[in-house]
Amino acid sequence: MHPAIQFNHVAKSYDGHTVIEDLNFSVEKGDFVTIIGASGCGKTTVLKMVNGLIQPSFGEIIVDGKNIAEVDQTQLRRNIGYAIQGSVLFPHMTVEENIAYVPNLLNKHNKDKTRRAISKWMAIVGLADDLRERYPAELSGGQQQRVGIARALAASPEILLMDEPFGAVDAITRHQLQTELKHIHAETGITVLFVTHDIHEALLLGTRVMVMKDGAIEQFAPPAELQAHPATDFVQALIGSENL
Repeated sequence: MHPAIQFNHVAKSYDGHTVIEDLNFSVEKGDFVTIIGASGCGKTTVLKMVNGLIQPSFGEIIVDGKNIAEVDQTQLRRNIGYAIQGSVLFPHMTVEENIAYVPNLLNKHNKDKTRRAISKWMAIVGLADDLRERYPAELSGGQQQRVGIARALAASPEILLMDEPFGAVDAITRHQLQTELKHIHAETGITVLFVTHDIHEALLLGTRVMVMKDGAIEQFAPPAELQAHPATDFVQALIGSENL
C-alpha cells in the first residue's frame, strides 16, 4: 500500500532565498503528523505544498500514489480538508451553511445526505445543534474554530491539513479541541498533518512528530522516541523546554 503523502527531493525558493532545501519523507495512511519548529522554518510551506497552494521549485509530491503536479487541482483539494488559525468562515452564511458548503458541491441535490453529515460533524466537534442557524459573528472564538474543523471534515476528506488551528483560542478551549481532535482521529482513521509552534501540543497529538529547522527535518519520529533519543541539540532544547 502506498503512503498517503510522499515528498521526493522537494525544494522551494523565493527570489533566490531557499525556504525548503531537500525534503524527503513519507506519511502513512492514518498517521497524525505534527510539524513543529521556529517561525520561518518552512512548516506552513510544507502544508500548503500538499494541497497545491504552493508549488515546489524542485522535486515531486505524491498524494495517494499520484504526482499532484499531474492531477486536477480542484479535485485534489476536494479530497483534502484544510483548517487554519482563527475564523475563516463565510460571515454571511449560517453555521449550517458554512459546514454544508463542500457537501452541497459533492451531493448536489441530496439535501438529506448533507443534513445528516452536518448533524454528525456538529456532534463530533462538540457543537450544540441549536447553533445551526447562527452566524459566525454570534459565536465565540472556540465555537468558530469548531465550525471550521467541522467544515473541513464534512466532505469526509482522506487527508486533513491543519495550520495552528487552536492558536487563537484560550487554554481551556484549546485543551477541549485537542481532546476532540484526538477522538476524531481515532474514530475516522483520517491522515492528519498538523502545524504547531507548541511542543507540548506536538507531543500530545502526534503519532509522529516532525521537527523542522531552516527548511530541513531535524528529526521525524514518534513522540516517545523524540523524548528518549533527541537526534540533535536543537531537538534536545525543544524537548527540554517541554519539561520546564
